[in-house]
Amino acid sequence: MTPPRILCVQAHPDDETIWTGGTLARHCAAGGEADVVTTTWAAGQPRHRELVDALQALGLPREPIMLGYADGGVPTSSDLPPLVDVPFDDAVGALTRHVRDLRPDIILTTDAFGIYGHPDHIHTHRLCLAAAEAAAEPHLYLDAGAPWRVSSLYFVTVSESRSRQAWEQVMTTRVAGRPAEAEELMRFGTPDDRIDDVVDVRGVLDRKWRALQAHRTEFERSRTLRAIRALDDAAREALLGWECYLRRDLVGGGRALVD
Repeated sequence: MTPPRILCVQAHPDDETIWTGGTLARHCAAGGEADVVTTTWAAGQPRHRELVDALQALGLPREPIMLGYADGGVPTSSDLPPLVDVPFDDAVGALTRHVRDLRPDIILTTDAFGIYGHPDHIHTHRLCLAAAEAAAEPHLYLDAGAPWRVSSLYFVTVSESRSRQAWEQVMTTRVAGRPAEAEELMRFGTPDDRIDDVVDVRGVLDRKWRALQAHRTEFERSRTLRAIRALDDAAREALLGWECYLRRDLVGGGRALVD
């Protein structure tokens, strides 16, 4: 069977690599097609150019598509309003157009909690749900192309058991030596018995790590990324070497993410 076509929709440049980079690299290395839509940041901004470099490192053949709304934490990221302030129907229509144009079998995005509660992540999750449904409905967004039915949605999440120790190490490092409350260390995660798919990406971890390091301005800004860089190889593999998903099929049988 032909590999499924994947569309990865994430909120910010670097989300595509941290959460789904190994899946994308593995898929493209096996001859599959994949594209990335990023819901915030305007094309031409430094983080957009870093995202282009990251996708090249992952082996994606095309540059990312930017919806171009402002990052909720960085008003200068775009001349458009922040993502969460844009009329929902407008944003759904914009994403629906790309779904119909790219015709993916699978959409990857974050889980309903946005992995750790980030408003832009949560909003992007909701946009994906709405756009996947709308893309198949011929009476919606008549000017957004011919209808297309997505087979499956995969929501990336964090396994409570598999990643907890590594994430706690990262969070302990990022609080700059002060004691951290338990809820600050780990405010997210999905019980293992709820996780549908675990993708072992250790075979492409070098690509994923190169792609992550392409996001240079985020390493300058983000204590979390600097903490990941400070991990030893074993801890970094434990953190980044598996990608966990919740699966929702939109058609009978859906499409498998990994054969």
